[in-house]
Amino acid sequence: MSNYFNDKTIWITGASSGIGEALVKELAKNTNAKIILSSRKEELLYTVAEEAGLTVDRYTVMPMDLADYKNMPDVAAKVVEQFGKVDILINNAGLSQRSLAMETDIEVDKHLMDVDFIGTIALTKAVVPYMIKNGGGQITVVSSLMGVFGAPMRSGYAAAKHALHGFFDALRAELYDDNISVTIICPGFIQTHISIHAVTGNGSLQGTMDDATMKGMPVNVFARKMLSAIAKKKNQKSIGGKEVMGVYLKRFFPALLARIIRKAKVV
Repeated sequence: MSNYFNDKTIWITGASSGIGEALVKELAKNTNAKIILSSRKEELLYTVAEEAGLTVDRYTVMPMDLADYKNMPDVAAKVVEQFGKVDILINNAGLSQRSLAMETDIEVDKHLMDVDFIGTIALTKAVVPYMIKNGGGQITVVSSLMGVFGAPMRSGYAAAKHALHGFFDALRAELYDDNISVTIICPGFIQTHISIHAVTGNGSLQGTMDDATMKGMPVNVFARKMLSAIAKKKNQKSIGGKEVMGVYLKRFFPALLARIIRKAKVV
């Protein structure tokens, strides 16, 4: 792994499972970085840190709920008070969806937007002033291929992820002179529990694993590819299997992609 991460303080949201957990373990094993682990599940964060082999001087646990976005400035202040700085913020936490648009309660759409978009940008806005004061930094946001093109059963999720792209593309330009880079990561099907925890039309959890997710890229492989893209300061990187081709079809053959999406198995 690149020595880019050595001697840096890295804040990872959604660190109690899935991609976030895999990132913590890769960084713990291959770098001397200090890591802030955040999610709603405090006990699981300590378990992840212990399994990763992090010593007490290399990590802190900061439980938080992105839906409580008004509290983000206080959370950021606590982190900086403890570690003094945040060199890299990895906005990984989020919530997926498995329901048809017309069968999804509008409150579910709002919740997806609050967690996947508003909470993420609220935390980012809380951290950026500290990065500027420190002379620079890097912001990474885990979007999705659904941030580039939409698919059935993902309407609210795709909307929130599309919003992330608009915001962070603009932020990248605004923060260039402050030596702060922005990297957007777009995962395809990755072997995590994202589909199990996805919300349905009435807000309840799906509770089952999608076949496509089960057959996706192993999460540890994804984490290594993602960290490589961060180290290279890529503006945007799509990572996954053949589903990544949708990004290129969207750009060059949008009508063809539309026909494929109508018939594709997306769960």
